[in-house]
Amino acid sequence: MIDNITDRLIALRKSMDLNQGQFSERLGLTSAAISSLELGKSQLTEQNIRLICLTFNVNEAWLRTGEGAMFNEYSPHEQDLLEKFRKISPEMQKHILEYVNLLIKGQSEMIAKPPAKTK
Repeated sequence: MIDNITDRLIALRKSMDLNQGQFSERLGLTSAAISSLELGKSQLTEQNIRLICLTFNVNEAWLRTGEGAMFNEYSPHEQDLLEKFRKISPEMQKHILEYVNLLIKGQSEMIAKPPAKTK
């Protein structure tokens, strides 16, 4: 078991075969921020922990404590979607995520305010 969150962060990045620049780009952080985290000069914020877990499907308990598997499991549909998404450029991924966020917002609004009944 890896003893501290800094070492787990490094192990995570290396397990995905990403350098600090690639890792930081996927997270929308600077390379300097990742370097600082990996050197122990700064600590992971709650926001960055959630970002890392969501971006890379990391098991939050593993990242925080080392307990459990490094990654969460995906359904076959989720795995297929993620494999395709990872093949898209970071710029296009950004546009897709913006669109998905609009879809989620629209869905939430539809649930909160059902359509008016017609007579």
